[in-house]
Parts: sequence; C-alpha cells; structure tokens
Amino acid sequence: MSGTSLDGIDVALVDLTAAPSLIASHFQPYQPERVKTLLDLHTAGQDELHRAQLAANQLAHDYATAVRSLLQSAAIQPQHVRAIGCHGQTIRHRPEQGYSLQLNNGALLAELSEITVVCDFRARDIAAGGQGAPLVPAFHDQVLRHPTIHRAILNIGGIANLTNLDPNRTTTGFDTGPGNLLMDTWISKHRGAAYDADGAWAASGTPIPALLQALLAEPYFAAKPPKSTGRDRFNLAWLERHLGGKESPADVQATLLALTADSIAAAIRRDCAGTEDIYLCGGGAHNVALVARLQTALPACRIQKTEALGIAADWMEAVAFAWLAQQALHLNPGNLPAVTGARHPCILGAIYPA
Repeated sequence: MSGTSLDGIDVALVDLTAAPSLIASHFQPYQPERVKTLLDLHTAGQDELHRAQLAANQLAHDYATAVRSLLQSAAIQPQHVRAIGCHGQTIRHRPEQGYSLQLNNGALLAELSEITVVCDFRARDIAAGGQGAPLVPAFHDQVLRHPTIHRAILNIGGIANLTNLDPNRTTTGFDTGPGNLLMDTWISKHRGAAYDADGAWAASGTPIPALLQALLAEPYFAAKPPKSTGRDRFNLAWLERHLGGKESPADVQATLLALTADSIAAAIRRDCAGTEDIYLCGGGAHNVALVARLQTALPACRIQKTEALGIAADWMEAVAFAWLAQQALHLNPGNLPAVTGARHPCILGAIYPA
C-alpha cells in the first residue's frame, strides 16, 4: 500500500485463512527523487503520459524490492504467497469524470516477484457509477463490525476516511477531507520535515479563526456521501488561495490541524450520530495534538487505536488490500454500494498470474 501521504510503501504479509492475522510487515520509504516525480505528475505537464508510464514501471520495481525484503525477513518463499494486492500510487482521482488513476504495472510486478498480482481495484466500482473510494470500509464491515456496539473506524492518512459500523444499519463510509496531507505539505515547505511529529509544531502555534472558517467553507465538507477526495482538491495551491502572506507558519500549521480535527468531528456528528467507540488507524493516529483536539470535540466517544481490535493502526490499509485481493481471487465483491455509490456490488481488481 502506498497512499496519499507519499511517504513510502507499506507491505503486510497476512494470513487470511481465518480472521486476518498479520504475520510480518515492512516499510520502505520512497527516495526523494521518487517523491518529486510523483508530486510533479499530480499536475499536467510536458510529456506527461511518457513520464507517468516510466514512473509506473519504477514503482513496480520499488514494490518488488519491498516484497522481497519482507519475505526475506520472514523467511517465506514467493511460491508460498497466494497473491500480492497492490493499490498503486494515486495521481488523479476524478470519479465524476469516470476515472481514478493509480500508477502501477501489475504485469511487471508479477514478473519481478513471481507472485500473482491483483491491482487496479477502483476502476470496476467507478464503471458501475461509484466513487471508487473508499474501499477499505468493506473490510471493516466484514471483520470489525460488532453486533451491538456502534463503532466508527477512522483512518487518518493523507486523506481522512470514516467507516460507520452501526449495528442497526447498513455500513456507510466516506472521505471526510484532508487528514495529514496539508499538515505534511506545510511543514515540508517551511521546515523540511516529512511530518509534524506528535503535532508538536502545530501545538506551538494558535489556530487562526478567520482562516479556519474560510477553509471549512469548502463545499466538499457540506456535501453528502457518497463522496471521496484527494490531492486534486486539497493541496498547497488550495491552501495558499486563502492566505494573506503574513500569517505565522506555526499558526497556519495549528489551523491545518484544527481543520482536520474539526472536519472529522463534524462528519461524525452529522453522519455517525450515536457512535460509542472510534478506532483510529493511519499515521494521524500517532499525532497527539490531533487526537486530543478530536477527543475534546467528541467528548461522548471513546477514542483509541485499532490495536484494541487486533489490527495495528499502521497496517490497517495494507491488511485490507490483502483482503480485497483475496475477494477478487475468490470472485467475491469487494465494494459496498452504500459507501461508494455504485449501482451494485462488484468484483474489484485486475489479476496478473505469476
């Protein structure tokens, strides 16, 4: 799994014979030149198609290296792995125009790894009229739903997404808006850091009320689900359109943290009323200042990491895409139409045999 944060590749070795069990995990950071290439491809540019295909090929090599590293550390031979579920790297997400583009080369990855590859998970849902995202709520629904307790699973990656596991209703879910994306971008621009550890820099500043109000006025936040979003909407250019130029960088960071927390809290109050337990996963689960603001905004909810449910917060999405790959191989649907807005359940993914 390589998400919107562009920090690197999460690889999880998962046993799915019964309840999902994480056998081993490995994180392989992206090299700076790979991050630059991928960021450049988020906007139109010269010779874009050629550069995108070259990047897809490079990513396949990166993914294969990450898989080999994991298998070597776990002393597992490739022939003992049923399949690789590989999401790819999103560079465009425009379901309203009928596509979501994840850079990947599944055929090359299958060749390099000698393991069957399942990829391109989003296209089939979009073909059926869906958003193609979020997809992980289907996994949450299958594995983490409780028969009597109202739970919500909150993934705070680059984009934050929410799964509403109401025991008395059909599972729903959607992207709430920016997670770590804007905070990471801002601290990278001003401090050269990849992320704001524990939210310490944000905590050193003070949210700017007028700026926060202007950012929260973005129509996406008020839109009803099904909905999904990404860097196409929430990016540095979007933020800078709201800045006057004289704001303290630390205060802007504090405002961005407040934007993430407050937009999530508003979504939970509006669309997940009655939630008793909120389980956090993704990198934002470790942001102390962010979690504290969330807890203040949602005092009636118990907030903890997904470790309490048996799946580590850092590996939830990677485990989920292993499950989605298994769904495809067994010809079982992998989407939830109530989440994505698709007209019907779909078998997701293209399969490249080893």
